Amino acid sequence: MAGTVIEAVRRSFAVLEALGRRRNSTVAELTRETGLPRPTLIRLLHTLIALGYAQRISRQLGYRPADRVLNLAGAIRFVDHLVDAAIPHMTRFTREHGWPLYLATLSHGSITVRYSTAPESPMAFEGAGLNVPRPLLISALGRAWIAFCPEEERRAILREAISLSSRQQSALEAELARIRRAGYAFTASPRRPRIHGIAVPIRRGRRVLGSLSMRFPRSSMTEEEVASRYGRRMQALARAIARDTA
Repeated sequence: MAGTVIEAVRRSFAVLEALGRRRNSTVAELTRETGLPRPTLIRLLHTLIALGYAQRISRQLGYRPADRVLNLAGAIRFVDHLVDAAIPHMTRFTREHGWPLYLATLSHGSITVRYSTAPESPMAFEGAGLNVPRPLLISALGRAWIAFCPEEERRAILREAISLSSRQQSALEAELARIRRAGYAFTASPRRPRIHGIAVPIRRGRRVLGSLSMRFPRSSMTEEEVASRYGRRMQALARAIARDTA
């Protein structure tokens, strides 16, 4: 259930985070940083050692993270790999067409920009906006992800992040089907902001790796003009990025 926190899990991660702040940590340092009672901390450390996430160095030096902690960062390393693969393709597009591009991934129920060519675009009217969560059902980036991800993933995301009535759910499914037919999504803000966006998914098989958007002023082009001029180019760009992440 969304919002439920299991206290034992929270405490375990508090210890892991404290261990990760320095090369090694004493029990006194860990007790001070986590706020946990010493007996509780010791039990958690023994559990983390048994699972391979921590090591005891000595009585004097205390504890340190073990190699298995690296497994927890797999998704972060993938994001870095995706960004590395995307940079040359995005840079070429912006040099050729001028418009800024944004690459985003899903994080905690929101879509988050990981890289942007806005700083190098002569036609950027906003900053890169890195690591700022954006609403799934308003941003073009979020709508592209939700529309093209596998159905079971989409249901899980919507269940955790958004509460919809049956009528709203039906309307959303119809809109997502339309996006899939078109192959791209546009920003759907009710406020009609000055800057608009078109986004496509970056996919490998059924899996969505990321979303890619091009941002432009509403006054410069209609959605139909943007789709005609850049829809297929954006889709080809997304395919090239997906190939380079393999």
